[in-house]
Amino acid sequence: MSNSQTKTQTIDMVNGPLLKNICIFSVPLMLTNLVQMMFNAADAVVMGRFAGQQALAAVGATSSLCFLLISLFNGLSVGSNVVIARYLGANDLGKVEKSVHTSIATAMLSGVFLMIVGFFASRPLLQMMSTPTDIIDLSELYMRIYFVGTFFTLIYNFGAAIFRSVGDTKRPLYFLLISGVIKVVLSLLFVIVFQWGVAGVALSTAIGQAIAAAMVCLTLIKEKGPHHLDFKKLSIDVPMALDIIKIGVPAGIQGMVFALSNVVIQSSINSFNSSVIVAGNSAANNIENFVYIGMSAFTQACITFTSQNIGAHKLQRVGTIFKQSMILTILSAASIGFLAWFFGEFFLGLYTPDAAVVEAGMVRLMWVTMPLWLNGVLDVFVASMRGFGYSTGPTILTIVGICGVRLTWIWTVFQLHRSLDVIYMCFPLSWIITSIVLGLYWFKCYRKLMKTA
Repeated sequence: MSNSQTKTQTIDMVNGPLLKNICIFSVPLMLTNLVQMMFNAADAVVMGRFAGQQALAAVGATSSLCFLLISLFNGLSVGSNVVIARYLGANDLGKVEKSVHTSIATAMLSGVFLMIVGFFASRPLLQMMSTPTDIIDLSELYMRIYFVGTFFTLIYNFGAAIFRSVGDTKRPLYFLLISGVIKVVLSLLFVIVFQWGVAGVALSTAIGQAIAAAMVCLTLIKEKGPHHLDFKKLSIDVPMALDIIKIGVPAGIQGMVFALSNVVIQSSINSFNSSVIVAGNSAANNIENFVYIGMSAFTQACITFTSQNIGAHKLQRVGTIFKQSMILTILSAASIGFLAWFFGEFFLGLYTPDAAVVEAGMVRLMWVTMPLWLNGVLDVFVASMRGFGYSTGPTILTIVGICGVRLTWIWTVFQLHRSLDVIYMCFPLSWIITSIVLGLYWFKCYRKLMKTA
C-alpha cells in the first residue's frame, strides 16, 4: 500500500473542524460495534431457536466471567491507543514504531496466558458463581473453547487500537464484517447441521477471531507508515511498555472490578435457580449491547482525539472535544436505549418464543437498558481524563463508585427484598453517584492541564 493510500485512511485530529472529524472517526466504529452486536445476537438467536433455552442460558451465564478474565488485557489495548496517538500528535515516528511492536508482542504474550488460565479455571469459577446445575456442564464447555480463541481476540483488539490511534476506523470494520459473516455461517452449520450446540457457537467464534487477527496482522505488515509491522522487530521495549501499562493497567483493573461486581450480580440472578430468569437476563443483555454502539464509538473518539491534541500541544481543543463527545454519547445512548425498551417484547421474542423468558428480560430492559446513557456520561469523563494521561485516579473513583454502590446494594437491600427489580436498580443508582464524583474530578484535572498551556 502506498503512502498516499495509507494517508487517505487516516484523519487529521489536530487540525480542522472537530465535530466533523469526530463523526468521521466514530461512524465506522459505530458500524463496527453494530456489526459485532448483530453477529453476537445472531449467535444467541441460533442457540435460543435451534439449541434450546438451556444452551442460551448456559452461554449467558458465562458472559460476565469471560469479560472479567479478558478485561485487564483489553485495558492494555486502551493504553496502546493512548500512547501511540500521543506520539503521533508529537510527530515522534520512532516511538510510534516502538509502541506498535511492543503492543503486538504484548497482545501475543497476554493471549497465551489468558488462554491457559481461562481453559483450566472455567469450572471452578462457574461453581463459585452458583451456576445452575442443569447448565453448568454446557457453560464449562463453552468457556473452554472460547478461551482457546482469546489469543486471536487480543491480537485483533490491539491491532484495532493501533488503527484507531492513526485515525483509521474503517479497515477494522471491514475485517470484522468478513470474519463475522464467516462466524455466523459456521455457527449455523455447527449448530443446525452438526448439532454441536454451545460447542459449535464457541468454535465458530474462535475461528472468526482468528480470521480477524490474521487480517489485522497482514494489513499492518503491508503498511508503509510508522505503524508498519515487522515480525522480526517484535519485542517489548521496557520504557514503552511502562507507558502503556501506566494507562492500560488501571483501565484493565477497572474493567475487571466492573466485571467482578457483575459476577456478583449474575450470581444473585443465578440464586433464583431458574434457567428462565438467566435466559431472560441473557437475551436482554444482548439487546442492551446495541445501546453501546454510539457510546463506545464516541468515548473512543474522545480518548484518541484528546491524546493526539495533547501530543501536538493544542490544549485549547481538549475542552471542545470533551463537550462534543459528551453530547453525542448522551444523544445516541438515550435514543437507542428508549427504542430497545419500547420495542423490547418484539426484540426479546426474536431470541426465544418463551413468554416467561421475555417477561424476565423486560425487567432488565426497563431498569438497565433504558437509562444506560447515564453510564455513557461517566465513560466520557473517564475517557477524557485518560487522554489527559490520568488513569489511576479515574479508575479508583469509578471502582469505588460503581462497584461499591452495587455490591453494598446486593449485600443489603437485595437480601431484604429479593426480586429482579431490586437487583437491577443498583445499575442506574451507581451511574448517577459515580458520574457526580467523576465530574468534579474531571474539572480539577482539566484546570491542572490548562495551566500547562
